Amino acid sequence: MDTRRLILFFIFSFSLVMLWDSWQKLQVKLNPPAVSATVPSAPGSAPGAAPGSPTGVPQPAAPAAAPAVPGAPTVPSAPGTAGAAAPAGATAVVKTDLMTAEITSAGGDLRYLSLSQHKDSLDKDKDFVLLGTHSYTAQTGLVLPGNVGLATHENKFELTPGTYELKPGENEVKVRLESTSGAVKVAKIYTFRRGSYAIDVNYEIVNGGAAAITPSVYLQMQRDDKAPAGETKFMQTYTGAAFYTEKDKFHKRDFSDIEKKKDMPISNGDNGWVAMVQHYFTTAWLPQGNLQRQFYTAKLPGTDLYTAGVMLQVGSIAPGATGAFAAKLYAGPEEVETMEKLAPGLERVKDYGWLTIIAQPMYELLRFLHGYLGNWGLAIIALTVIIKAIFFPLSAASYKSMARMKKVTPKMMAIREKYGSDRMKMNQAMMELYKTEKINPLGGCFPILIQIPVFISLYWVLLATVEMRHAPFYGWIHDLAAQDPYYILPMLMAVSMFLQTKMNPTPPDPIQAKMMTIMPIVFSIFFFFFPAGLVLYWVVNNVLSIAQQWSITRVIEGKTDKPPKDKPAAEKKK
Repeated sequence: MDTRRLILFFIFSFSLVMLWDSWQKLQVKLNPPAVSATVPSAPGSAPGAAPGSPTGVPQPAAPAAAPAVPGAPTVPSAPGTAGAAAPAGATAVVKTDLMTAEITSAGGDLRYLSLSQHKDSLDKDKDFVLLGTHSYTAQTGLVLPGNVGLATHENKFELTPGTYELKPGENEVKVRLESTSGAVKVAKIYTFRRGSYAIDVNYEIVNGGAAAITPSVYLQMQRDDKAPAGETKFMQTYTGAAFYTEKDKFHKRDFSDIEKKKDMPISNGDNGWVAMVQHYFTTAWLPQGNLQRQFYTAKLPGTDLYTAGVMLQVGSIAPGATGAFAAKLYAGPEEVETMEKLAPGLERVKDYGWLTIIAQPMYELLRFLHGYLGNWGLAIIALTVIIKAIFFPLSAASYKSMARMKKVTPKMMAIREKYGSDRMKMNQAMMELYKTEKINPLGGCFPILIQIPVFISLYWVLLATVEMRHAPFYGWIHDLAAQDPYYILPMLMAVSMFLQTKMNPTPPDPIQAKMMTIMPIVFSIFFFFFPAGLVLYWVVNNVLSIAQQWSITRVIEGKTDKPPKDKPAAEKKK
């Protein structure tokens, strides 16, 4: 196989991998799946929703006398007012050192949350809003068997409105909401802590009736399917639900899968969590303890809203007794060192796909370098140099092969002209030439093939690292996670690729030669839309490659072109 064709194949394959995710998202938008007009009831319960049942949540498991079918799919109850505007209510505003949150008495939901340490994607003078846009809310509620609402996200709670601010010297601030349903009193307590993106959500359930109750609690996120601000067609990341259990590990479930009602990717059990993931940020419900749980997703009919959640059985609460339930809501940036301390596998929401085994240590090295250098741009440069040093022997072998190929290019052109359209004889002559000159036609391709997974891994690391968001470099680069505002780096990359092309052997085929000439322009167009941090890596990598290739080519050409030394005087006399 022609070496140049292999090189072209590998380069275009790499670009296709980077654009694959964007293509998939585009297909979903162009070919939306059909939406079912009806939603069946959950197993073990009567058809339809009972009076007072919440919308968009599954019915709880049936009582012990009629247990739900093991492994049966979880399906939300048929809502009557799905997607309706939430009723107005009193609001508690919570301010900590990391966030500002708003909790409403209408449902007791967390309906707004902004992060003071992270700025808006489009306006850096504003705090980044995680909850409150895209109809994005964190909801919880209590239901009884038969889907009877006890204290759901559609019920009215009582709270003291006002501002709850974390004062100097304080480590936590609490917001308490209360609701009464018949003889049952429910208290829902939010606890915000200094220096933490994890919010404690606790229930106190007082059974003042004459019979035992067996409530279930649901924890869910609700949002639309729109990508967050700042996404481009050339740089789209995953937005959707994610689940984790010790048995099934980490699984994503995008909105198209939810709409098609595909089988859940994980099984129910006594552990695990549910999250809603977007670029750089995540909200995740982390139930505490080992209560049995049932995971679910649903699309609210007639809307563009989706829910992802988990339902847990609180257990039987005797008359006059008090039951309790505890969970954590993580709502913040995808910082690995923070998330891995909260729940097993939570750091996996920062997903590198099938290349995690390479990307994860690469991220750790990048973070280590940043700790010493204090600048993410310098850390990228240092990481590029390290990777280049590791692959130096492979790159050297590739460049040596290319240098040898470049030297025999005139002979290859002569063979092509001699045999013309007789490809069989031309290939035979080419193979003889390779054998005579001791050239491996695949020598320049195999090292490139080995390095491709590393390049792709680094691409995802730089794309997913939230610490790089709004991180400045020097000069005109004020945000390594955003496009170069003046496109200087993409132009430098195009120049560096052009120089590399000129240093490579010219393909005998005129069409291939033109493709190699056009390729720097094509790649630069792609990189005009990529984050500056990614382009910085490629520019530095290209500069190092040019230096290495130039030195190797110079040595090989020098060995061949160097005239033979004069014979010693003693030999001349003989």
